[in-house]
Amino acid sequence: MVVIDTMQADYVMAFARHIRPHVDTESQRAEAAERRGDSVPAFRHLERTHVLGQASTREHVRVHWHMLLWAMRHRETREVHGQFVRLLGAATKTAFGLVPTGNTGGSDIRPCQRLPVPPDIAATIKAARSDD
Repeated sequence: MVVIDTMQADYVMAFARHIRPHVDTESQRAEAAERRGDSVPAFRHLERTHVLGQASTREHVRVHWHMLLWAMRHRETREVHGQFVRLLGAATKTAFGLVPTGNTGGSDIRPCQRLPVPPDIAATIKAARSDD
């Protein structure tokens, strides 16, 4: 039997709600770069999106989906394969807290490797965790 801790569930839902606008902003920056033909900066914005949203299952899955689409558009075979694996992991492991903090989500980084979180992103995450 699975016991659901309602306080923990509320905390997770609140974080997801508070981080979403920041994830959306970074995602829009990726889309704008892509429209300009700047594929590398577009992917860098997706990586920032990943770090911001990886504690939320919905956002984590969504960013890996966008990374997969980016990889397919640019015919990056290694990245396509890596994103399939990461998409599955995001969908099945995030809810259990099995995410490596700071990982940028691209296939150039091991899926379980922790990385330093850039200061601006760390501040945004901290604020999203403390908002009600």
